[in-house]
Amino acid sequence: MTDSDLTQAAVAAFWQIRKDQVGRLEDGGAAGGAARAAKHLDSIRDLVTQIFLGEGLPVECVVNEPYLPGFYRPRKRWDLLIKHRGVMVAAIEFKSQVGSVGKNLSNRFEEALGSATDTRVAQTENAAFGELPPWLGYVFVLREDEETEAKRGRLTAQYPIDPVWQGQSYNQRYQTMIGRFIEKEVYHAGWFITTKVDDEGQVVYSEPLATASGNAFRAAVKGRVEYVKAVLGEK
Repeated sequence: MTDSDLTQAAVAAFWQIRKDQVGRLEDGGAAGGAARAAKHLDSIRDLVTQIFLGEGLPVECVVNEPYLPGFYRPRKRWDLLIKHRGVMVAAIEFKSQVGSVGKNLSNRFEEALGSATDTRVAQTENAAFGELPPWLGYVFVLREDEETEAKRGRLTAQYPIDPVWQGQSYNQRYQTMIGRFIEKEVYHAGWFITTKVDDEGQVVYSEPLATASGNAFRAAVKGRVEYVKAVLGEK
């Protein structure tokens, strides 16, 4: 299977798992229970895991839902840790947004920035991860709908707002957020996937942000694994 085929299968599984979860909830998912169950992202996490294993790391390197030390708080649970011979190869966060985007976009931003900042400061202040600084990834799946694609009105604040945000849709705001995370190395790699079920019932997906596409993410993973192996004296 090609990389796009693998991504298509993982995104389709994301929708199927979420549908199954909603069906089991008494309220049909109206209260957000499907999102809280979190299993709908397992297929995406499994795909990312396979990308790391495909670079020659053993399966023993994979740790799901690990706790990592922080600085401003004692610890934080991440979604995926890749750890080889004691060295952190990568820590990855997986998030999704399916509906109620306007209500939750700020929360997603604060979670993402806080997790990365806390982990990085734990390294700079306490050398929590040893000689190699932590390498962080952020994977986000967004459902495309009328709410995410509509252009938003003019934003105001007590002081000038960066003009880039003016008129952006929620989809575009996520792209700006994740793009800047990567540019400023808040996260070292990102993967931003938008998806919907079309009028014919087919699952489709897009990767609208070039710096956080599947290809870019895979290239970043390859480079990180090669670097860690070089540091450890492996071929």
